[in-house]
Amino acid sequence: MELSMSLLLPLTFLLPLAGTLILALSRGRLGERASATVGVTSLALAALATLLIALRFIAEPRTYGVTLWQWISVGDFQPSIGLALDGLSLTMLGIITGVGFLIHLFAAWYMQGEEGITRFYAYMNLFVFSMVLLVLGDNLLLLFLGWEGVGLCSYLLIGYYYQHSANGWAAFKAFIVTRVGDVFLAIGMFLLFFELGTLDIAEILRRAPEVWAKGDPTVELAALLMLGGAVGKSAQLPLHTWLADAMAGPTPVSALIHAATMVTAGVYLIARMNGVFLLAPDVLQLTGVIGALTLLMAGFAALAQTDIKRVLAYSTMSQIGYMFLALGAGAFDAAVFHLMTHAFFKALLFLSAGAVIISCHHEQDMRRLGGLWRRLPLAYAGFIVGGSALAALPLVSAGFYSKDEILWQELVTDHGGLLLAGMIGAFLTSLYTVRLIILTFHGETKSDNARNAQAGRGLVHGLPLVVLALLSTFLGAWIEPPLEGVLPAPAEGEELWHLILEIVAAAVAIAGIVLGAWLYLRRHDWLAKRTASGWGARLWAFWNQAWGFDALYDRLLVRPYRRLTRLMRGDVIDGLCGLTAKLAWLLHQGLSRTQTGKLRFYATSMVAGATLLLLVLALAP
Repeated sequence: MELSMSLLLPLTFLLPLAGTLILALSRGRLGERASATVGVTSLALAALATLLIALRFIAEPRTYGVTLWQWISVGDFQPSIGLALDGLSLTMLGIITGVGFLIHLFAAWYMQGEEGITRFYAYMNLFVFSMVLLVLGDNLLLLFLGWEGVGLCSYLLIGYYYQHSANGWAAFKAFIVTRVGDVFLAIGMFLLFFELGTLDIAEILRRAPEVWAKGDPTVELAALLMLGGAVGKSAQLPLHTWLADAMAGPTPVSALIHAATMVTAGVYLIARMNGVFLLAPDVLQLTGVIGALTLLMAGFAALAQTDIKRVLAYSTMSQIGYMFLALGAGAFDAAVFHLMTHAFFKALLFLSAGAVIISCHHEQDMRRLGGLWRRLPLAYAGFIVGGSALAALPLVSAGFYSKDEILWQELVTDHGGLLLAGMIGAFLTSLYTVRLIILTFHGETKSDNARNAQAGRGLVHGLPLVVLALLSTFLGAWIEPPLEGVLPAPAEGEELWHLILEIVAAAVAIAGIVLGAWLYLRRHDWLAKRTASGWGARLWAFWNQAWGFDALYDRLLVRPYRRLTRLMRGDVIDGLCGLTAKLAWLLHQGLSRTQTGKLRFYATSMVAGATLLLLVLALAP
């Protein structure tokens, strides 16, 4: 058993890495079909390895450790390239490789005819490799390596269409904003090592209660720094501004970032380091507040978006906010459960959006779509099923069960404010989900691209949508993450109150759906007039610009930095460095002119130099 696991665990990240190396070293000589085959096959094999690992884990559930080699050895600091598998990392591994494989498969249809397909799959495989390394690393240093890897890959994939400068700036923005959070995480790691003498995750969780009392300022600071890293990666307030612009990349990239990899890393980090956060109740409370504010901000912003992918981007911020809401109440298992169901239905929604975009000749403005439900039946079904899960349609959708668990934990842990935020967020989610579906698929077609839509065909197009649709129903909720003994046990309460809460939450979701259908089917013209002028237009613009955070950061951070760089152009130190370079250049120019290629000049120069040396020696005292 141990031998089998020691062979299978490394395969989960070595296979995507092998795919990356094959594609990268081919230097573009592989054709489109060959590149797609390498990229998809490597993920399929990684998913198969994960399935075998899951079967072995179910047969004997315990923590498995595999040390590949010693990484660094400096005194007592000896981190290894070591892997650790428990119920939490297995859950994440299944999401990354399973959903990641379906996204890779769909990309084979979506990216047909695109330039640089080899580069695309090399980056995608590297993305999965980094994320698997992140969740399997048994120490924070290895986790941080994967953490930085997904940040690099997000930059490469968001800026995939680098011919357009706006895409390059979007990638640059994602890289810089997430780096801010990464700096906090790195400092937090330094603090943990200084206080506990180790970066091994299991050792940190064991020693933390021995070294710190609950509420100790040092552990509060360490947790706060790690929260900063999680906020950046998971696009929560105030480091959330990069995620909507990340839609510049191809739609399969958006699905991979939002559903299976990058934005879930922050939730995983807090859940994995739960022992530290439980010793820092103030930071844990702050985590919940950040989640509540983000889910409300993103919910209102989603109501005013016109790009189909930006609606889903703000939806992701909101749903990650729900996970932070659960983490803030100490309901780590509920957060991970919603992380899993969210991966299913958000991947389905993004891939269905990709099907719409390709079928409508790269049109993704909902104001220019409409009337597509007959032309694109599979994409429409994907939106109906995925939208139902996103809106937490009672009983039939996976999202209902995971959101219900979060709200229940807020109730039994006496977090009334967070519970109210969750209810309001659920109402907003239903509202913008109905708006998204109606504007895209119902009403009149509003452009030639929509009128000439051509439905996608083929197994690589249909299979991922069908599988994800099934997982987004109550069938997906039957998959119970094996978190017992890994995360703290959830709080318990009276079942009667749980039933009442379920009924209230279901009523809120249905009310949002009914109101959305009435507004966007019956009162659409009235609503359009209200948002065309006056306070309605100003409010719509405010939400469309996501509450003006980009403009605020531009004024507070970007413009002062640019002014500082202009001011520093005349810096004395910089001038001295430039003077050294200028002097070297002048010397180079002078000596270069002596290289004439004429023997008579060289001979004369040698005689003159020898004479000068003799004269110096003769006159020297």
